[in-house]
Amino acid sequence: MPDLHFEVEGVEPQRFAATPSLLFKLRLTETASPPAPIQTVVLRCQIRIEPARRRYTDGERQRLLDLFGTPERWGQTLKPMLWTHAVAVVPPFNGKTVADLPVPCSYDFSQAATKYFGGLEGGEIPLCFLFSGTIFYEEADGALQATQISWEKEAYYRLPAATWQDMMDHYYPNSAWLCLHKDVFDQLARYKSLQGLPTWEKALERLLSVAEQTTFPLSSGPGAD
Repeated sequence: MPDLHFEVEGVEPQRFAATPSLLFKLRLTETASPPAPIQTVVLRCQIRIEPARRRYTDGERQRLLDLFGTPERWGQTLKPMLWTHAVAVVPPFNGKTVADLPVPCSYDFSQAATKYFGGLEGGEIPLCFLFSGTIFYEEADGALQATQISWEKEAYYRLPAATWQDMMDHYYPNSAWLCLHKDVFDQLARYKSLQGLPTWEKALERLLSVAEQTTFPLSSGPGAD
């Protein structure tokens, strides 16, 4: 019965994809002796971010405030988080092979993983890959058999933050996506129309300017009446 070992060897953006996607390079090695010919592997993978396994700058701590709270709480809040699920079908091999694991990447900042990626200035993103699925293999007499991948199979990889950021800059140059509830969008649209503002950016800039003046009112300085 085959027993597969998994290792993530690298990553690259998927070329000519309709949406931002990363291709993780998986090395699959058959550790049983002698190795059984593998006909195919239907692979499922849960990918988790393990934020406690890296250091953060002061600027990153500020940008990650929504996710983890103030830095003094990070000992309790810096817990593993789910990034995504991915699937792949590995073609026939004997002994070992390298296969692509495609991972679509969202740019929706309402998702925790996107907030985390977007809040980093650089360095690496610690990832844990948890594997499951089915192995179809051929026995010595030629009979086709199937077995499940053990739930204990996992691999670790440190994704360069620049790889994710450069990919998003390519797909969404100098822009970001913000998802709003329909009633909030309607209020913003009404405000934009009433103010005669040409773009959504101008509407938000006007609102932010008003909010800053209300929160931090201008004064004539010390000694003012």
